[in-house]
Amino acid sequence: MQFISFVRRGECGFGALVDGGVVNLTGRLAPGVDTLKAAIAADLLGAAADYVAGRKAEHALAELTLLPVIPDPAKILCVGVNYEMHREETKRAKVAHPTLFTRFADTLVAHGDVMVKPAASDCLDFEGELAVIIGRGGRNIAEADAMDHVAGYAPFNDGSVRDFQRHTSQFVPGKNFPRTGAFGPALVTPDEIGDVSALPISTVLNGEVVQQASLSDLIFSIPRVISYITSFTTLQPGDVIATGTPGGVGERRDPPLWMKCGDVVEVRIGKAGTLVNRIVAE
Repeated sequence: MQFISFVRRGECGFGALVDGGVVNLTGRLAPGVDTLKAAIAADLLGAAADYVAGRKAEHALAELTLLPVIPDPAKILCVGVNYEMHREETKRAKVAHPTLFTRFADTLVAHGDVMVKPAASDCLDFEGELAVIIGRGGRNIAEADAMDHVAGYAPFNDGSVRDFQRHTSQFVPGKNFPRTGAFGPALVTPDEIGDVSALPISTVLNGEVVQQASLSDLIFSIPRVISYITSFTTLQPGDVIATGTPGGVGERRDPPLWMKCGDVVEVRIGKAGTLVNRIVAE
């Protein structure tokens, strides 16, 4: 199934995509389960599928304002330099463990919303990625068990303000300007995806393909990343892992290709969906 978070008539909620629109699930699966993160934490996505079965859409998508898939994750962890093409273009050495940094939830926008080029920089870069949404949390999760902890997947654009990212060896400043990242449109459950490593991934800027790869090209696989992260921190239901971007980023082109006001950027990941955002100036 595909689940979304949204605002309708000033109220936040969540629902499932069906033919013709959305079935509203807010408060309908159990008392107090008013968000997608709460439904994941209560292990109710299966019950949601049962509830939705045979029901017709209650709302057209046009009636709703989408939110990031999980608007309020406790953790957003991002993997840097996780495709060989990207490692080569950045001229970084091979490493034995995933390179990780954090994003804050308030830096993200939804599918169809605008990403904001900050006034402080002209170096806003695209990074199309697959996001993994954690279902069952845990600590010290074995690679062999890691996929059992995944609730679903969604496209992610880890928009990067490169000059701020390069101020020091730490990426965080360049990854956390308000509204520079995007996450959506929907959480797609693993049963719809099938073999996640077979998914194609591409980023399209103003109709031109600027990044293209397969999830099979990841240096550190999704199970490896989950296992490594949980070796030092506990993952909770609704936490998000952005798994890294392929080669072709704007910073490494000659001349550099930065996103600018009026641009439209798409992250296409096969069955996981397509994330579309327009760029505006701060």
